[in-house]
Amino acid sequence: MASQHRKPRPAGTRVAGIRTPALATAALTSVALLSQTATAAPSTDDKPSVEEVEKKVDDLYRQAETATEKYNAAKEKTTKQRKQVDTLLDDVAQRAQKLNDAREELGSYAAAQYRTGASAPDTATFLLADTPQDYFDQTQLMGRVTERQKGAVDDYFADQAETMKKRQEAAESLQTLTDSQNDLRTAKATVQKKLSSARTLLSQLTAEEKARLAAIEERKRQEAARKAAELAEQQQKAAAEAAAQQESSDASGSTGSTGTDTSSSSPSPSPSPSTDSSYATKAEKALAFARAQIGKPYVWGATGPDSYDCSGLTQAAWKAAGVTLPRVTYDQVNAGTTVSLSSAQPGDLVFFYADVTHVGIYIGNGMMIHAPKPGTYVREESIYYDGESSIHSVVRPA
Repeated sequence: MASQHRKPRPAGTRVAGIRTPALATAALTSVALLSQTATAAPSTDDKPSVEEVEKKVDDLYRQAETATEKYNAAKEKTTKQRKQVDTLLDDVAQRAQKLNDAREELGSYAAAQYRTGASAPDTATFLLADTPQDYFDQTQLMGRVTERQKGAVDDYFADQAETMKKRQEAAESLQTLTDSQNDLRTAKATVQKKLSSARTLLSQLTAEEKARLAAIEERKRQEAARKAAELAEQQQKAAAEAAAQQESSDASGSTGSTGTDTSSSSPSPSPSPSTDSSYATKAEKALAFARAQIGKPYVWGATGPDSYDCSGLTQAAWKAAGVTLPRVTYDQVNAGTTVSLSSAQPGDLVFFYADVTHVGIYIGNGMMIHAPKPGTYVREESIYYDGESSIHSVVRPA
């Protein structure tokens, strides 16, 4: 039979009813599809999501603010060192003039000795004198002159040594000034680089992505406002309890004073009301100034009057209240008494982040006035604007 003469098919030529050519075609198609997917994937994956862009931009602004505080510190240091160098150079110039005057005086002594023969040996002076009395009178006069000359010489060398010392100080101060100026340039370049990177990232977003980013920021604002309202409620409750406690204490004190032992029953006066009153008066002035700056642009390194960075604003606000604060955040944080967040009062400074690179001035109810970041304006905002974990500390500066 014909069928008996057919060669047997090798095992594995059919898989689940699919002929070999069909299987090969399907496999090739799958590989091609996978290859296309693999090729197309990077173009999607390489582009960061809106959330990633938001985080990256926030990080860049934070880094720029850190660099800004370094710039502010270097600028302040440079200004102080420039004054110190100028003072030293003035001092050196005055001492140099004094040395020149001393040289002239010594020269006049030498010339006088030559003309009068004061430098001749004693024997010759005695022999040339008209009388022995003339010799003794001249010797006594020359002794006094020599003493004066010796004093002038001593003064000259002392001034010369001090002048050399001051010149060395001036040279060292000039070197320190140069180093500070280099730090200033480095910090400035860092700020500009970070801000440029942030602008580039934002410019690459589509209109839809920008809308999504705005929605994310709005959700953050709403959450920050909610947290601020919670803090305001806590503070109001604590204030009401403190007032009730004070009222109760006053009532019991006045009842106790009717007894015979008035010394033990009368409550001792607390110094806190006067202190709080004094602070509140200063804080009012600082807040009035800060409110008047609302709407002015944030500019890194600016201290007013047309623009501010964060520490420039707080420094200017408290200066209006008669209190001098340092220029940078990590010095301002040490310029007062640290208080708990729940005890924060209007006028207190609220610092942010582990490296203390941002600050705002508390206005009450969980809100503050601050200069947030480049591209924004001085404004009122919740102290939770970047989350509760971002709050570093609260400081009462006066």
